[in-house]
This record gives sequence, C-alpha cells and structure tokens, in this order.
Amino acid sequence: MSIVWTVRQTASARADRATIIRWTATRFGVRQAAIYAETIALALAALEAGPDTPGARRRDDLPGNALTLHVARQGRKGRHFIVFRIGGKHVIDVLRILYDGMDLARHVD
Repeated sequence: MSIVWTVRQTASARADRATIIRWTATRFGVRQAAIYAETIALALAALEAGPDTPGARRRDDLPGNALTLHVARQGRKGRHFIVFRIGGKHVIDVLRILYDGMDLARHVD
C-alpha cells in the first residue's frame, strides 16, 4: 500500500495560483485558463505521491531544503514550477508557484 502525502499550500502559493490563472484568462481566454488550472492541479496532485514523485528535484540553490516540480507533465505544457518542501511526516508544503523564467531564489523565503 502506498502512502498518500498531504499537500498544503501556503497563502503565497494560493495567491500565485490565482494570479497565474487570471493572467492566463486575460492573455489567452477563459478556456485556456481552465485548461492551465487543471494542469497545475494535476501537478499538485502528483505531489501526493511524495517528494520523490517523478520530475521533482532538490534545489540546493534555494533556501530551506526546497524542491521543485515543473507543472508540465503527462503531455501537458506549462511554464511554472511548484516550489515545495517536506513539512512533516507525509506532509508537503507548497511554498510558491512561480514562472520558470524567474530567479526562483529571489522569490522563495
């Protein structure tokens, strides 16, 4: 039996997600925003498998033992990283959801 990890989003991560979806709707339309919201949701759901989910990477360049997971997966395109860390026994804390062109270290506490 595999363990299902609890995935918690910080207020910053929730705000990032809302901003991303609003921006996508403005630039590409409501339909594309809904598709991208689902893409992000699938990446967040993948973290329920734990920090070793395929595609997750330890990031020594980020503070606090942070890891990243790119939202592009399962044939879906995306340009954002989920920045997370292990928050306890079988708990993942999502710190931010950031554009992959950003200097991530500047935006992660």
